[in-house]
Amino acid sequence: MIRPRAERTRAALEPVRSELLRQARTDAARARADAEADARRTRESAAAQAREVVDRARAQGHAQAEAAAEANRVRARRAGRAEELAARRAAHDELRTVAVEAVRLRLRDGPGYPALRETLTEVARRQLGPEADVREDPGGGVVATADGRRLDLTLATLTGRACDGLGAELDGLWSV
Repeated sequence: MIRPRAERTRAALEPVRSELLRQARTDAARARADAEADARRTRESAAAQAREVVDRARAQGHAQAEAAAEANRVRARRAGRAEELAARRAAHDELRTVAVEAVRLRLRDGPGYPALRETLTEVARRQLGPEADVREDPGGGVVATADGRRLDLTLATLTGRACDGLGAELDGLWSV
């Protein structure tokens, strides 16, 4: 007899049970819809953050590329300038070598050389004193010494000084 009572109780509770199941299904559907909405918002937020990160990375990459390009341009300008200066130095050295040789050939072997040598000897004795030891240089000109001092009045040195003294006049050779 207990059984029929349990069935009656069950039958009496069926509307409550059905309502509870309906409510549970509604709550579950609402929870699932809320979870899907949260997931969608999370995906959208993550996508927006990812776009921002990519945009920042892209901007940073462009900035770094521009900085690297500028550094390359600076290095190229410096290398070009170094090459130009090396070419100028080589040309100056060549000018100096040619000038020294021309002076040696024209003055050393010319008829006025003995008078020039005398003049250089007088300059050396004025600079270092009358007791200075003045010797003729094989390349032309003289070298004088006195009291630990030395005076170089060789044709090569004097010509080199003259070339160095051209300064701004030589700079005109490099401009177009």
